[in-house]
Amino acid sequence: MSKQPARARRCQLSVPGSSEKMMTKAAALELDHVFLDLEDAVAPSAKPAARGMIVDALNNLDWRPRTVCVRINDVETEWCHDDIIEVITGAGENLDTIMLTKAKSAADVRFVHLLIDQLEKKLGLKKRIGIECLIEEVEGMMNVEEIAACSDRLECLIFGMGDYSASQQMQLSAVGSTGGYPPDIWHYPRYKMTIACRANGIDPVDGPYANFRNAEAYRKEAERSLILGMVGKWAIHPSQVDIAQEVFAPSAEDIATARKQKEAYDQALAEGLGAINVDGVMVDAASIRIVQNIIDRADLIGV
Repeated sequence: MSKQPARARRCQLSVPGSSEKMMTKAAALELDHVFLDLEDAVAPSAKPAARGMIVDALNNLDWRPRTVCVRINDVETEWCHDDIIEVITGAGENLDTIMLTKAKSAADVRFVHLLIDQLEKKLGLKKRIGIECLIEEVEGMMNVEEIAACSDRLECLIFGMGDYSASQQMQLSAVGSTGGYPPDIWHYPRYKMTIACRANGIDPVDGPYANFRNAEAYRKEAERSLILGMVGKWAIHPSQVDIAQEVFAPSAEDIATARKQKEAYDQALAEGLGAINVDGVMVDAASIRIVQNIIDRADLIGV
């Protein structure tokens, strides 16, 4: 189980770490989570300079998102350890989490965990930095249960369907109502990863939807993820932020109903009763667990 604080992750906005303009814009946005990218959004030749740009942004911008994260390169690259060392050394006090890409095994996450341990001790950092982890390789999906349980810094797993489809050699051009495979092609990996997360007390998050001009399709993908138990979805463009934050927030009506049922059930327990009727709906020990999930989500986002 993670020892990290609970965080809202209805939307995780991707921002290139090599763009001062985009990082400045992202710092002023009201949303749950933003991550500054050192991986795919940054060319190999630009990665060293981007680290310094991220450190400067973390230290000197007024960040309004609730959680600020840096996405690093994977452990099989020559950039990973310098990403971690330079960013944490330069701006560790202003960093909430590190996002590891392409984790294939628990050993990959443990490498990041131990390096952060050393840096926090060396630098005397007071805030404990969390780890977020992308499951985007077939090896990572095969080992997802082990990965989800391997570190008490681990706060969430994210399903990265782009790299995952390449890793599995999926034929995405055949997907769709007129193609050779009906939706939802992502059902199994989403489901598998979500179960692993819930069993270990960490957050399951859905990855990006590439066509940011298709708001309807993005909303549908977010709704599918929510139904399976995921807590949020990536945004690759600010236009997707409000959709994700709306989809993954319980409605005012659902919150009011949940709190009413919980209050009535607590009173019934105090009177020695079990199952009760609240506005024509049976409320018992099993159903109150679902009710509590709604209340917890509402409390986390402050509504």
